[in-house]
Amino acid sequence: MMKKMSIPTSKASLVLFLCQIISALDVPLDSKLLEELSQPPTITQQSPKDYIVDPRENIVIQCEAKGKPPPSFSWTRNGTHFDIDKDAQVTMKPNSGTLVVNIMNGGKAEAYEGVYQCTARNERGAAISNNIVIRPSRSPLWTKEKLEPNHVREGDSLVLHCRPPVGLPPPIIFWMDNAFQRLPQSERVSQGLNGDLYFSNVQPEDTREDYICYARFNHTQTIQQKQPISVKVFSTKPVTERQPVLLTPTGSTSTKVELRGNVLLLECIAAGLPTPVIRWIKEGGELPANRTFFENFKKTLKIIDVSEADSGNYKCIARNTLGSVHHVISVTVKAAPYWITAPRNLVLSPGEDGTLICRANGNPKPSISWLANGVPIAIAPEDPSRKVDGDTIIFSQVQERSSAVYQCNASNEYGYLLANAFVNVLAEPPRILTPANKLYQVIADSPALLDCAYFGSPKPEIEWFKGVKGSILRGNEYVFHDNGTLEIPVAQKNSAGTYTCVARNELGKIQNEVQLEIKDPTMIIKQPEYKVIQRYGQVSFECIIKHDSTLLPTVTWLKDNDELPDDERFLVGKDNLTIMNVTDKDDGTYTCIVNTTLDSVSASAVLTVVAAPPTPAIIYARPNPPFDLELTGQLERSIDLSWIPGDENNSPIINFVIEYEDALHEPGVWHYQTEVPGTQTTAQLKLSPYVNYSFRVIAVNRIGRSQPSEPSEQYLTKSASPDENPANVQGIGSEPDNLVITWEPLKGFQSNGPGLQYKVSWRQKDVDDEWTSVIVANVSKYIVSGTPTFVPYEVKVQALNDLGYAPEPSEVIGHSGEDLPMVAPGNVQVHVINSTLAKVHWDPVPLKTVRGHLQGYKVYYWKVQSLSRRSRRHIEKKILTFRGNKTFGMLPGLEPYSSYKLNVRVVNGKGEGPASPDKVFNTPEGVPSSPSFLKITNPTLDSLTLEWGSPTHPNGVLTSYTLKFQPINNTHELGPLVEIKIPANESSLILKNLNYSTRYKFYFNAQTSVGSGSQITEEAVTIMDEAGILRPAVGAGKGYSEILFATSPVMHTVRPTFYKVQPLYPRIRNVTTAAAETYANISWEYEGPDHANFYVEYGVAGSKEDWKKEIVNGSRSFFVLKGLTPGTAYKVRVGAEGLSGFRSSEDVFETGPAMASRQVDIATQGWFIGLMCAVALLILILLIVCFIRRNKGGKYPVKEKEDAHADPEIQPMKEDDGTFGEYSDAEDHKPLKKGSRTPSDRTVKKEDSDDSLVDYGEGVNGQFNEDGSFIGQYSGKKEKEPAEGNESSEAPSPVNAMNSFV
Repeated sequence: MMKKMSIPTSKASLVLFLCQIISALDVPLDSKLLEELSQPPTITQQSPKDYIVDPRENIVIQCEAKGKPPPSFSWTRNGTHFDIDKDAQVTMKPNSGTLVVNIMNGGKAEAYEGVYQCTARNERGAAISNNIVIRPSRSPLWTKEKLEPNHVREGDSLVLHCRPPVGLPPPIIFWMDNAFQRLPQSERVSQGLNGDLYFSNVQPEDTREDYICYARFNHTQTIQQKQPISVKVFSTKPVTERQPVLLTPTGSTSTKVELRGNVLLLECIAAGLPTPVIRWIKEGGELPANRTFFENFKKTLKIIDVSEADSGNYKCIARNTLGSVHHVISVTVKAAPYWITAPRNLVLSPGEDGTLICRANGNPKPSISWLANGVPIAIAPEDPSRKVDGDTIIFSQVQERSSAVYQCNASNEYGYLLANAFVNVLAEPPRILTPANKLYQVIADSPALLDCAYFGSPKPEIEWFKGVKGSILRGNEYVFHDNGTLEIPVAQKNSAGTYTCVARNELGKIQNEVQLEIKDPTMIIKQPEYKVIQRYGQVSFECIIKHDSTLLPTVTWLKDNDELPDDERFLVGKDNLTIMNVTDKDDGTYTCIVNTTLDSVSASAVLTVVAAPPTPAIIYARPNPPFDLELTGQLERSIDLSWIPGDENNSPIINFVIEYEDALHEPGVWHYQTEVPGTQTTAQLKLSPYVNYSFRVIAVNRIGRSQPSEPSEQYLTKSASPDENPANVQGIGSEPDNLVITWEPLKGFQSNGPGLQYKVSWRQKDVDDEWTSVIVANVSKYIVSGTPTFVPYEVKVQALNDLGYAPEPSEVIGHSGEDLPMVAPGNVQVHVINSTLAKVHWDPVPLKTVRGHLQGYKVYYWKVQSLSRRSRRHIEKKILTFRGNKTFGMLPGLEPYSSYKLNVRVVNGKGEGPASPDKVFNTPEGVPSSPSFLKITNPTLDSLTLEWGSPTHPNGVLTSYTLKFQPINNTHELGPLVEIKIPANESSLILKNLNYSTRYKFYFNAQTSVGSGSQITEEAVTIMDEAGILRPAVGAGKGYSEILFATSPVMHTVRPTFYKVQPLYPRIRNVTTAAAETYANISWEYEGPDHANFYVEYGVAGSKEDWKKEIVNGSRSFFVLKGLTPGTAYKVRVGAEGLSGFRSSEDVFETGPAMASRQVDIATQGWFIGLMCAVALLILILLIVCFIRRNKGGKYPVKEKEDAHADPEIQPMKEDDGTFGEYSDAEDHKPLKKGSRTPSDRTVKKEDSDDSLVDYGEGVNGQFNEDGSFIGQYSGKKEKEPAEGNESSEAPSPVNAMNSFV
């Protein structure tokens, strides 16, 4: 009969169905009328179309309907009649069509699986329900399978398949471990829509043997478990990074079909290292706003309530630092049928016309079919009044036999809709539903509406009359509404009276009378007026009204359209509002509103508060003290106190403060009792027993407090038993075998009588013991001895005196004394996370063995030895405390490549328990610290000797050293960088074939298998050429000269042959920075086409500001950034224009701190250059004189030392006195240039050389140590500077003489 399953029917009642009328005949919502009218059946409640039932419970298939007369019910099953009487397990509820299948009494749910449809029928037609598909839920077990362990290399991807059993409905999938804890998920590890667990890349911490997939079947409330899956991750060094690859979906494109109104879920999960990040876009459009959500760490795109407009191509892009991959999902949105116009019930009179319209849409377009009383209309009984035209049934000249229920079915391949709509043909005489003699009251000159609700079929005609024998009402002064209401637009006094409504049709006539009364309007005849009042004055607003004598008015005052403040200063009278003691906050608009049952009027006025004009004669002061205090009405617990106020002193009294003295317990001490408003001069005071009272009163105004009054006469209250018990009762043991009970004693007046004592009671909690009690006095502590260790006790303390006991006190829980814990934590495990961090786990100790309040656990750990040196050292134990019942903790600050021990102890309020057995663990290798020193000695024309010390903290096994160096010219520019790898067992190196008289900068660091450590930096200068003729300076021309060098004998380096090879792709790498205080030298290596145009971009590190760009002149591979801020971290990168705009990776450097005072580089000053020339000339003359004297046989001061040296080469300077060594004859005529030699004291000051790295070394004066290496703040370690007082002993050195001169 139906192509697809049907729409859920409306749950509306008969009333709502009768409202859905599209003809001229309306059915009023009158319950009595509705009960009397005949009506075809309407389905009001039914089970869902797809009904999945629990096979263990009774099946209830709902079908409820209404109609007049009440309908009968029948069912079909799988398209044929279902005879309920023949099945003992099936019953139908009384006065209902709901079926109950008794499964719990032996029936099997599978036997009742099928398609059910309910029919509700009476003499006016038959309505049918949806096709209800009954299916019992299923939760099958997992098939047995043998799961092999997954051995995965670190960094690889992994998919753990769940493959749950097929259930009905499908199960909910989740992953947990053996402890029933959900496995943590992240961007790297997540569960897919199919239930599989995806690893973008595995890490060592993923190793475990309890990856368990669970399937939860909600209908049967059961959970099925897959066998645990084991994953073992093995590490390889180094871990290879990988570009993203999609794990799901596969390929580059896929398709997805979703139905309109559903939730669209698209998924992309990618593998890669680093973990890829997923991004979603819609090609040719935007993702719909407010309906788009990202789930599962953006791996799932969720669009709710999809429509045909959401069709299109959706692209997911997975990206990491190595690249990206994408997948395009083509989404098509189809649509099950949905209503455009659902058919609505028709109520017609005999002979009338009407239509039923059924219009639906969908994708594909649904087909429309009609049924009459549940039978296809093509084979239904003929009805000459109806005509079917596609989605419309046209009715003409209907008769009572035309009443029926019609069903519209709209269906396509994705579903169907079914709607019942009845045609009810009624022949009814007129009825008037408005109550007879109903009274209407209106205000004069207002509209009056007189109701005449009616019903009849055919529709009756309505007429109105005024008076018993009045004529029919007509004319423009009346308005007649279609629902029978008579409207008098402007009712006057003469409009009052009796009105008659007459309804008639061809079946009869009926009439009804109503009464109309006209009332006088309410008016405000005296409105509130605008007022200006001085501060602290009094103001009044009037509101006098006139109203109809039969109406009861109510008057309401508002301030600024809100309620009046809750303040005693506002007094509302019958016709006015008065405000006392006006303040600035009373400024505003005050409104008088008058309401009756028929009308409402209002009027407003503004109040402005101004300051009172100054009156110099008025002096404001504190009030005088009250006097003449009198006690009356003495009772045991209360007394009346009265007094006479003193002078206010021009400032009204705000309140009175009453104090009391207890002459019996605390004579001379006054306590606060209460306070009353300043308009009150009496007060009733509450009293306590056994207190000798006297009272005094203090007046308070805006200026301050008065002096206290004279005390009243004394009044001694009678004694009584205590009213209260001690507060803050506690039970805390101080020793393992006692319980100390403490409390706050009662104050004197709280005793209520003489002989105050305390009854202290205790008993062990949860043990059937009697209370043990003692009575003590004048103490606030009692010690109970001989108690078990740390057991709970119930404690209470009750006050008593000579007249009796206080009320029964409440009990508090205390504990006897604590003792040290008995056992140590067990199963201590250590998981080393990295070279400096470890995680320790332990099992909690049983609470009974704690013997006290568990405060936490302490982990003691200490370094035993370094694995690289195997040398023990003084053991320094470290302690970490973990509060509460934690069972794990992190150990930070460990040293790499070291052996550690630890133990764990439990802590309570008494102290620490025994230690667990020592647990030994080793930390892995880390990167080393910088070499302990780097010295550069024995400078010659073309060589330097480097010596170094191994790192203080190798943090592993050293594999090699890396040496980088580059020349520096006199314009502070850096030359090409050369790199050398040196074996780890070397401690020195000789660099040969260097340029003469050239400064070099050296970078030196050590490596372990983990990576490179921090570097140490030094500088040194080769000495001047022997021939006395300077070679071209480094950096002259358009580039540096080629640098050749030779390593120590263990590293033989052959001069390389250079070939010009076009690189596979252009790139910029090895960006190096050397920063000073306000500038930095940037150098880089470039591989690619010739004549590239470089630029340098830089900015403050961590800032969101745009990059600043500097163009590099020519094709140089270095650049100087100037104008930097001292002490600031910068980011820098190098790019090339015209080559697809590629750039280098970012580098970060930090400028040196600003100096308090900056020295001027006098080497660039004109007067200094002239002075140096003069000094050089003088030295030349001295050398010529020495040469002449030598030729004559005279002795130069150093001649005495020549005979001690056979080597004719230049001898180094002596380290003890700083004088020059011997010179050969070939050297005696050499001209001496500024800065051509290292000073004799091995120090270089800023004034001595323009090539000094003072400007490179973060603003400090660079120095050379005794072996010629550069030291200072620029280097990795500062070495001790030479004493300044040595210069005076070095006069024989011409260079030192020059230094001392300037």
